[in-house]
Amino acid sequence: MNKLFKITNKQIFPIMLILILALARLIPHPMNFTPVIAVAIMSGYFFKNIYLSFATLIISMLVADLFIGFYENMIFVYLSLLLISFSFYKLSKKINFKNLFIYGFAGSVIFFIFSNFGVWVLGSPGVSNLPYDKSLSGLIECYVFAIPFFPNTFLSTLIFSYPAIYIYKSLPAWSSPR
Repeated sequence: MNKLFKITNKQIFPIMLILILALARLIPHPMNFTPVIAVAIMSGYFFKNIYLSFATLIISMLVADLFIGFYENMIFVYLSLLLISFSFYKLSKKINFKNLFIYGFAGSVIFFIFSNFGVWVLGSPGVSNLPYDKSLSGLIECYVFAIPFFPNTFLSTLIFSYPAIYIYKSLPAWSSPR
């Protein structure tokens, strides 16, 4: 636990950047056009300590959700973000401007699969107020109805990830991952 709170100057900037991106969820935006997947990808890239990555991600999400409101399938959203963060933590040495597009797509797909599985399992109160059938056809229907939201998810991931990695790499003291 002591390692978790041992924050160096090198980690202050990424923490601030992630918190700013997460708080951007509070600003009015088009459906699914948020920086959450970019935050998950970048937290996995920025930090040497995976627990600091997870803590920063979860705390920033919880702070924003305190204002936005909690929702039924939060567990699926949070788990998908932790999986994305963990995956990109493992791939962090390979993240660069060229492959960030592919990684952004992969992160968006992971989020799409997990979060919409949660909608299927728990229903979607507030969206359509109609639960999906608990069958393969209901699951497929849930994913099909979610497709129109995917472009905003992917586009926002790219729009928030590229500037974050550019700013991080532009600062000489922080130019290498972790």
